[in-house]
Parts: sequence; structure tokens; C-alpha cells
Amino acid sequence: MDQFQFHNPTKLIFGKGQLEQLRQEVPRYGSKVLLVYGGGSIKKSGLYDRVVAILQELGVKITELAGVEPNPRLSTVHRGVELCQSEGIDLVLAVGGGSVLDCAKAIAVGAKYDGDMWDFAERKAAPVDALPLGTVLTMAATGSEMNGNSVITNEETQEKLGWGSKLAYPVFSILEPANTATLPKEQTVYGMVDIMSHVFEHYFHHTPNTPVQDGFCETVLRTVIETAPLLINDLENETYRETILYCGTMALNGVLNMGLSGDWATHNIEHAVSAVYDIPHGGGLAILFPNWMKHVMHHDIARFKRLAIQVFEVDPAGKSDEEIAEAGIEALRAFWDSIGAPSRLSDYQIDDSKLELMADKAVRFGAFGNFAQLEKQDVLDIYRSSL
Repeated sequence: MDQFQFHNPTKLIFGKGQLEQLRQEVPRYGSKVLLVYGGGSIKKSGLYDRVVAILQELGVKITELAGVEPNPRLSTVHRGVELCQSEGIDLVLAVGGGSVLDCAKAIAVGAKYDGDMWDFAERKAAPVDALPLGTVLTMAATGSEMNGNSVITNEETQEKLGWGSKLAYPVFSILEPANTATLPKEQTVYGMVDIMSHVFEHYFHHTPNTPVQDGFCETVLRTVIETAPLLINDLENETYRETILYCGTMALNGVLNMGLSGDWATHNIEHAVSAVYDIPHGGGLAILFPNWMKHVMHHDIARFKRLAIQVFEVDPAGKSDEEIAEAGIEALRAFWDSIGAPSRLSDYQIDDSKLELMADKAVRFGAFGNFAQLEKQDVLDIYRSSL
């Protein structure tokens, strides 16, 4: 494996009844809070009232930023930065799913930067400071609760870019399974696809001597596969929610990829699609990942063979390595189909009219991918196979 250092500064507060820990955590950072949330689902579930009641009991001054989009927009980040600066905010508190958390991270670093936060996404600058960020998670998906990553959409330029910083890690994250139990089936499915996709991005690498990391990845994948059918048929089951919630955090908090560099090409390909068409990220990944796998399989047949056998229980008897690998990819496609994930870009009424535009956005910073480097033509081929 490669040399590495590991440090995750986020305090993870996990389990039943843990929302009460806001009483201990918030006062550590000040008395002026920017409460960031999305389209109002936290009000329907009652979580908003519970959070506000605790903050009010603490004597905190609350400033609200509501309406964060599923693909959070730069204009919303700008509104949040302005509020932080005008109100003298001490702590940004994100209550919602990964999009809300991603937006809040951008606000937290943007509030301490003289320029436009978009400079970070365009790789023109790096964050130099940040407001502390706390989170209360309502969706198992992105792992944003325990990492420094964020993805923001610039609606004016139709660009969706990821960025990251050590300064963007939440100082604390509260994960209470009950807070994810009201999530609709469709969003639950997208979340589980996203979790598996993060693990796949780690799993496809060329680093030698990673038996523990590979085993961790396979365990998380098998756990999601085992739990997903149970959860989608019993959406309020807190035991299943708890399992998936923990999988989501572990998939992208730095543990699975210690000492190795994963691929991350498929996320880049999907970001270009949802930048242009504003589709759900998890839905885009469900469409694209199996087709990326088919496109790059020849780079390391043994790795795909291992996935097929260890995760999807493909019987290798009488099959060539290539046939085993292909059977594993087909098993993934069949599994995602079985839980209701989309399988073609046409499921979102996407045709071939903007493939060139999307491919250009995907290769904006040049060829990409660590497992298999992709050029523009590779991206176009994957898009076409996904129509």
C-alpha cells in the first residue's frame, strides 16, 4: 500500500436520541447560528421544531437559510456567505442530507474568504479559514457528514464541480437513524446507490497489498446489498436505517481508502450530466457506473473477477475470467434494477443532443481517472452506451 497519514477531526455522534447532544456541542462555538436546510422536509417530520427548540433553550440567535437545492447552487452559497458576514455568525448548522451539508461547507469557507468561493471549485485558490460547521444528517448517501468534500453547481455556467479542504470537515455530526426514517423510497434508493458508488470508487485501484481495505469495501457493499431490499419494503424500520446510515458514513470518511488512490472518474462523468440536466446524483450514478465498468474492465480483469465472486457471489465454475467479470457487472445492474434505480439516461428524457457539451465539461481539467484514465472520447462512449 502507499504511505499515508490519517486524521479525521469530525466528532461523530451516532445513535438513538443523539439530537440532544446539540445542547453540549453548540455552546462550544458561540451564540449566533446560521441554520441551513433544504425544501422543508425537516418541518414536515418535526425535526426542525426539535432543533429550533434546543437552540432557543440555549439562548442562541438563529439566522435561517432555507431552500438549499438537491444540487446546491452557487447563488445559494452566496446568500449564505452574505448572512454569515452580516450577522456575525459563529457556527453554521446544517440540518438535512448531503446537498445541504455540501452547501453549508461552501458557506463556511466562503465566509472567511475575500473572493468568491467558486475559486476553490475552479482550483484557482484554496480555503484559508472557515467557520465551524455542525451537521444533523437526514439522509444516508454522500458521507459528507464526516469528510471535507463538497460539490456545488454554478447555474450560470452549467458547471457542477467538486472541491475539498481539511477546513471543511464538520466539527461535529449528529446521526440519529430516526431522522432518516421519513425519507421517501426514491431518495432512499438514490442514497444507497451513492453509498455503493463511493465504495466502488475506492475499490477500483492498482495499489498493491491492500487486503484489509479491499475486505472493508466488500463488507460494506455486501451489507448494503443485503439490507437494501429489506429497507425499501419497510422504510420506517430504524434497524435497517441505522445499518445503511453507518454504511454511508464509512463509505467516505477516509477509512476505506487509507493507503490507496481510488478512481473517481464516474463521479466526474455524472457531475457533468447533472450540471446540464439537474438530475439526482444517485440516479445518474446508477445509470453510468455499470457502463463505466464495461468500458474499463480490460484494465484489470482480476479486480472485476474478485468483485463478482466476493460481493455478487458469481459462480466461477466453467467461466473464463472475463465471463466472471462480466457476470459481476450484470449482477450489479440487476440489483440496482431490483430496488428501482434508473438504468438509462432516457429514463430522465436525456437524448444524444448534449453529449458533446457534457463530455467537454467532464474533461475541463484534462484526462481523469486513476484506475483507467479517460479522455473525451471515452466519456462520449460511456454516455452513448448509457442512452
